[in-house]
Amino acid sequence: MGRVERKVAIVTGAASGLGLATSRRLSEEGATVIMTDINCAAGESAAEKIKGATFREHDVSREQCWEKLVNDVVTDHGSLDILVNCAGVVQLASIEQTTEDMWRKIHSVGTDGTFFGCKHALNVMKQQGQGSIINISSTASIQGGPNIFAYAASKSAIRGMTKSVACLSTQQGYGVRCNSIHPGNMSTPMLRGVYDVVRGFDPVMADELEKMWVGDPEDVANMVLFLASDESVAVNGAELVVDNTLTITEGVVLKRELQGADA
Repeated sequence: MGRVERKVAIVTGAASGLGLATSRRLSEEGATVIMTDINCAAGESAAEKIKGATFREHDVSREQCWEKLVNDVVTDHGSLDILVNCAGVVQLASIEQTTEDMWRKIHSVGTDGTFFGCKHALNVMKQQGQGSIINISSTASIQGGPNIFAYAASKSAIRGMTKSVACLSTQQGYGVRCNSIHPGNMSTPMLRGVYDVVRGFDPVMADELEKMWVGDPEDVANMVLFLASDESVAVNGAELVVDNTLTITEGVVLKRELQGADA
């Protein structure tokens, strides 16, 4: 207990999924957590159940919203020690099917939101001489995928931004760390939504997807906790993959209960 005691954290996309699990985990270890999302009803309900957490409505795609959020947090709490850029959206489409609106929606939340968050958190953290920025990317930035074109592009941009921020901070002596986490399939509302879409046009493929390994949001939250804590002071500019070998294994990674079934 107490691995992030007295630290102040902002977690975006915190109303559900990875953001919610991360908020809960940071709070358990002593952090004051500001949970943000555009889904006010779900966000407020979730924050009420987490000790030391409060909720703020926040549109990550707008820079002025970031300026106000960061300024308010520092005014209210005296510092900003941890930023977890978790907000993101996905829509299934190949490059041939991707519309301009689809492209801009995905990038406004994932790419722009992460850019603005890093920019304004860094400005505060470098004045403090310390801080940890944690960007949630995806294994999509490593593997790609025919039907996640815009999403993979956004997550790849996040991967590059992370390394650039880390290099700048190190070279300028800011004392701020910036790392990315690359989850594989995790049991979240976003993944269930993808499965529902697939089932609508290809039930056979959906059945195959149901056999594949899926991690728990807590797996990612535990990695966030490590990067947010002082245990990871030498970890900067890293990309940490949480996928149970998905990106390096031959073939597919099955659920544990199915592994070895055909051996």
